[in-house]
Amino acid sequence: MGFGGEDGHVDGLDDLIACPSCDLVYRVPDVASHERAICARCHTVLISPRRKAGKQLIALALTVLILIVAACAFPFLSIGAAGLHHDASILQTALTFSGNLSLLSLAVLFFIVVIPAIRLSLLIYVLAPIIRDKPPAPLAREAFAVSEALVPWSMAEIFAIGCAVALVKLSDMADVVYGPAAWIFAILVVLVVATDRLMCRYSIWKSLET
Repeated sequence: MGFGGEDGHVDGLDDLIACPSCDLVYRVPDVASHERAICARCHTVLISPRRKAGKQLIALALTVLILIVAACAFPFLSIGAAGLHHDASILQTALTFSGNLSLLSLAVLFFIVVIPAIRLSLLIYVLAPIIRDKPPAPLAREAFAVSEALVPWSMAEIFAIGCAVALVKLSDMADVVYGPAAWIFAILVVLVVATDRLMCRYSIWKSLET
């Protein structure tokens, strides 16, 4: 459901919410579980509370963390040409560059493995006390702020799309076989997107105010 702003004097800021996309400010409406408050200007979802969403988010985050470890452990793909075959894992792919490009290797590794893992670990740290109806963990607000700040730098899905485009072009020159890590990584990307869609950031911030 969409909702609009109200004119008049504002006594405080606790009952206001700003759209993260267009900065339009609204008074916070009463939103029931499984309902949504949507910005009337740009249609960004502002509030979308769900029952037991915290437990579901922790389950998804833990699953993604396990899949990240598995994706790094198994071969990502196998390339064959002229009778020769070579297996490559995600870590080997990320650390392909050397010399002056070694910093690029570290950047790729951080964007596709380390940053997503840190972000999800912080999310679990923040949500674990909340789902047990306990006070927020120490520095929980700061941890959630860092987790949100890392969202633009978590590029697992960008890596997956880049690999898909490269492999389509490479398939004309060599035999390409997707390894277990490729399918694990595909599932991982879907779960990361599902985690972001399930999360109601407004509800989490409100829970951290106590």
